[in-house]
Amino acid sequence: MAPVALRASDFGLVPVIFFLILQLPWMKPVRGSEGLYMVNGPPAFTESTAFQRDSGKNCKAVTFSKDGSLFAWCNGEKVNIFNVTSAELLPSFDLPKVVCLEFSPKNNVLATWQAYTTAKDGTAGVPNLQLYDVKTGKCLKSFIQKKMQNWCPCWADDESICARNVNNEVHFFENNNFNTIANKLHLQKVNDFVLSPGAQPTKVAVYVPGSKGAPSFVRLYQYPNFGGPQSALANKSFFKADKVTMLWNKKATAVLVIASTEVDKTGASYYGEQTLHYIATNGESAVVQLPKNGPIYDVVWNPNSVEFCAVYGFMPAKATVFNLKCDPVFDFGTGPRNAAYYSPHGHILVLAGFGNLRGQMEVWDVKNYKLVSKPVASDSTYFAWCPDGEHIVTATCAPRLRVSNGYKIWHYTGSLLHNYEVPSNEEMWQVFWQPFLDGVFPVKAVKYQAVPSELPSAEPKPAQAYRPPALRNKPVTSSKLHEDEPPQNMKPQSGSSEKPLSKTALKNQKKHEAKKAAKQEAKADGNQEPTQSSASQSTPRSAVPAVTSGDPEIDKKIKNLKKKLKAIEQLKEQAAAGKQLEKNQLEKIQKETALLQELEDLELGL
Repeated sequence: MAPVALRASDFGLVPVIFFLILQLPWMKPVRGSEGLYMVNGPPAFTESTAFQRDSGKNCKAVTFSKDGSLFAWCNGEKVNIFNVTSAELLPSFDLPKVVCLEFSPKNNVLATWQAYTTAKDGTAGVPNLQLYDVKTGKCLKSFIQKKMQNWCPCWADDESICARNVNNEVHFFENNNFNTIANKLHLQKVNDFVLSPGAQPTKVAVYVPGSKGAPSFVRLYQYPNFGGPQSALANKSFFKADKVTMLWNKKATAVLVIASTEVDKTGASYYGEQTLHYIATNGESAVVQLPKNGPIYDVVWNPNSVEFCAVYGFMPAKATVFNLKCDPVFDFGTGPRNAAYYSPHGHILVLAGFGNLRGQMEVWDVKNYKLVSKPVASDSTYFAWCPDGEHIVTATCAPRLRVSNGYKIWHYTGSLLHNYEVPSNEEMWQVFWQPFLDGVFPVKAVKYQAVPSELPSAEPKPAQAYRPPALRNKPVTSSKLHEDEPPQNMKPQSGSSEKPLSKTALKNQKKHEAKKAAKQEAKADGNQEPTQSSASQSTPRSAVPAVTSGDPEIDKKIKNLKKKLKAIEQLKEQAAAGKQLEKNQLEKIQKETALLQELEDLELGL
């Protein structure tokens, strides 16, 4: 299958790296108190003889090249490079203090970074960011890079362009010639940038934080057209943003921007406040409307680039898939989750709750939106898909958790294939798969039957709720803090504008029809009775209680529909006043007729 890597403490390093070599068993490097070594993947899990064990106990950094053919690590003495394909060591670099390593996309350059230090007399330190030619070992260029954050230069996939953020500018180099700055993108206080993936032309997303009452903004440019705001492909500004995360889709046609504030001034959230924005290279932009209030835990693009998944809202969190119009396609309901992971082929989606949650996972077939399995990886702090789209690794790593470190290999159908537990006196720092280029592994049909495994299922024992002594001999009463919302398909069926009914909706519909029949019978009986007294007729209308269906779910839907229609009226008033509406607001107005029809259908049975 594919690769994984682990790291551990000074007294107990246990890094493991799984990586796949075509036509050979999977392998994984292991880094720990016994050194750095590689282990074959399923089904053997035996130590590989292709990689010679490094017995050093101070392995600080490991990395694979983008195609997985090269593996580099620093053992506290030097930086070594191992050619996985030919199983041979390449020339090493005398860099004992390196803590970060990165290969360029085409494996031509190795970037290394170590902590920046100044002399005792206060004079400037030596450059701490080096770029080396992998084939010759020659140092191509050295830079001073004081901060570890965003330390590595960014390359286009074909290495025709390389970019660095320097003060208020983004410097661009061409064809790995780092002695000449080919282009500059200068913006006031530019804070971050991201190059688009894929083929030329390369696009650049840049973020500039707001200051002195001016809003923050994200702009999209196409290299090398940087001639001011008018040359930008798209622009999106917003006020509530102390920092942003910019996510390109695989086809480089759109960017998702998660804007975050450090403090939520309303006091509703400890995590600050987040908003999600969509920006397309054709100039379109929109605010993604999330139905539930609360933090945005995770946002991830499907590799097909036409939809994305967001996990958001106060616990239990919601998870929703949106299309490029920012309309919901499928709502997974609520559950204990804070992360989403698409498989490399985009045909499977895993929703998981890691970190301070119990490690519950939901594996979904994306095409049919059917639940495949629900494995549980307790105390996990890490998750990664194997490049084959079939296997998964979960791990408990230090320093997030310093006890019960180890990793597990799963099949997405829920079968636990391998479980490695680190000895109690050691720690594991890192685990990751060996990467592979797209197309190496063909996509396979989704299976629903669990694959065979020699290990027992990893179902945890159900935890019992604490009961005070005074209640322990009394009957147990079931109560829930939250009612879980079921999954719901938000996409209209072909040939129909109506949404398919969920099981809950079907149940409510039957109740509604039964109550409607009972009311009709009562009305027929009432026609034979004498009319009400005049006193009853004189009762003020305001004193008559509001007519309800008797079904809280239907009443809630009616209330929500009226709320949406009211919001549409406000948008229409704003448009009439001359305010320019965004694309998603205009689409809301277009849905008014459908909402009115839905409201009429619900109220007919009251």
